[in-house]
Amino acid sequence: MPWTSPRTAPGAGRCHKEPVPEETSSTGGHRHGRRLQTLWKWSSDMNLAADLLCLLLCLTAVACDRVYVHPFNLFSFNKSTCEDMENLAQEGRKTFVLDSIDSQTTPAYEDDLMDKVKLDTPSLSGRGRQKLSYLKDFVHVLGMRFYNELREARRGQNVLLSPTSLYGSMVSFYLGASNQTATDFQGLLGFVPPSGDPDCTSRVDGHKVLASLRTIESLIKNRDEELLFSKTLCLFSAPGIPLSEQFVHDLFPSADAFYARAVNFTNPSEATKQINTFVEAKSEGRSKCLLTDLDPSTDLLFAVDVRLSVNAKKAFRLKEPQEFWVDSNMAISVPMLSVTGTFKYKTEASETFSVIEVPVSKNALLVLLQPINGNDLDKVESKLPLQSVAWLQDLSPREIKLTLPELKIEDSSDLQELLADMKLPALLGKGADLSKISDTNLTVGKVINKAFFKLTSDETDQPEDPTAQKKDLGPLEVTLNKPFLLAVFEEKSRAMLFLGRITNPLHTV
Repeated sequence: MPWTSPRTAPGAGRCHKEPVPEETSSTGGHRHGRRLQTLWKWSSDMNLAADLLCLLLCLTAVACDRVYVHPFNLFSFNKSTCEDMENLAQEGRKTFVLDSIDSQTTPAYEDDLMDKVKLDTPSLSGRGRQKLSYLKDFVHVLGMRFYNELREARRGQNVLLSPTSLYGSMVSFYLGASNQTATDFQGLLGFVPPSGDPDCTSRVDGHKVLASLRTIESLIKNRDEELLFSKTLCLFSAPGIPLSEQFVHDLFPSADAFYARAVNFTNPSEATKQINTFVEAKSEGRSKCLLTDLDPSTDLLFAVDVRLSVNAKKAFRLKEPQEFWVDSNMAISVPMLSVTGTFKYKTEASETFSVIEVPVSKNALLVLLQPINGNDLDKVESKLPLQSVAWLQDLSPREIKLTLPELKIEDSSDLQELLADMKLPALLGKGADLSKISDTNLTVGKVINKAFFKLTSDETDQPEDPTAQKKDLGPLEVTLNKPFLLAVFEEKSRAMLFLGRITNPLHTV
């Protein structure tokens, strides 16, 4: 049950002939950690990182007696697919232009895609589960890099992003990239081919990656009322720009709703107003002010809006607002929630921060990291574990009374700015080869990733259970009343869907 049933961490085990790698084993965990450490340094020396990664994977595959599958091979093109692609390339690519954003009717291409595209049922057996096991760490590494750039740019402010959404945006542009641009995208995404052969099979099939990301997002959904998850994707092009039918078709299954329209960017203020009005109308008022400005030279604009609302039914809202210390000198009054139950908990080895894992639905885990023993959030962030699985390791069930702020946090980031901060401005810059999106030499404008997270409860003014006071050993009291970190994981895949820094619960943006 949400908020009360602890989740069982993956069991440790020896290396054996099981196709699903578990990072909780001592050998697999260290091997996976070394691979991720290599990927972390990609931007400074991608070629060296690729060589080291490939070498590590080859050496560790020999050291283990199980059937090993290189993570790259789980997502790469096979020879038959390459042959099919070559035949299609010889036939030529079909293009079309988008309908105007002013159109009052739904474009025929959106209706056609809705009829043609069917989402596969999420698979967690065999290779499907193995794909998620590797992909979650690639998502985490890139998500942490983006997070670090955002927190540096917004010191002292709230930060919220969706690692899966940002990663999916990168994969989307990888689908539209060719030649060196595609190679650079593939390296940043973490996929290093085990051989140096430059043929088709040395490339990652972006469709497989997007399908696995969609599986993760589908798993977090359920029919329970306590959690609502949605994802909207918008693609805007300048009028008359021919876009590849295949590219647009490939994007459609990656979101709950997909809209593609033409906008005249030469009048930036008017185009911004049109796009914001369009998105607000399509989202029925939930998503407002997607853009604040744009470049008039833009030919293509990409935007993703991912939203998660949690209604914590087993929690109740305290009668009075409580103090939250935004820094050592200032406290504010904020609405607080409280819940008592058996949750997983640990204090980090250096006693710098504590971690608590709270199930908020059948497949969603809310993980909260709070500084302890006088440490501040900056120090906690410097010690964040690189491996995503480490966030959920060594937690033990414990009876806990948890008090935390009611939250409504929204944030927006531009992938173009993040890439520039990471010294990779050319990846989507004017020299980028995006010929699989359009034969026109495109100028990519903003690549918006908007994230929204809400945590609330229907229950108010709930009295404490008097029996709890009679116990010899009461529950451990954990109160989040100063800046903390939160993350939302999908329970089965252990993939991180949201990551946030909460410095002021009253600031929504």
